[in-house]
Amino acid sequence: MSEVLNNLLYSEEHEWAQQGEGRVVRVGITDHAQHLLGDIVFVEFPEVGAAISAGDSVGSIESVKTVSELYSPVSGKVTKINDALETSPELINDQPYGGGWIFELELDGEFAEAASGLLDAAAYKELVGE
Repeated sequence: MSEVLNNLLYSEEHEWAQQGEGRVVRVGITDHAQHLLGDIVFVEFPEVGAAISAGDSVGSIESVKTVSELYSPVSGKVTKINDALETSPELINDQPYGGGWIFELELDGEFAEAASGLLDAAAYKELVGE
């Protein structure tokens, strides 16, 4: 059974979003997604400074099994990537909600508005059948 945290919001594409300071949002993939992918060996990041919209494909995650698109759950400007994943992409497998975060962005507007299309933990559990 996959871990789903109550303090995060989730996309139907299996990304999570966590509100940080001000309009900063941290993004990663869910525990469910990393289990489906298997051993992650490479992450293609969005470009820092890029303006992205919710639902945009912003990179990819490569595992020993497959390559999966990475989508942004919210709109904004990419401000930071998790450099640690360049040398240790397996952090996503080990800590999908901690050290395995993928990128941060600054929202175009307020978090509540930007996250209105995302799922809470209960709805995400229902989506993945847990």
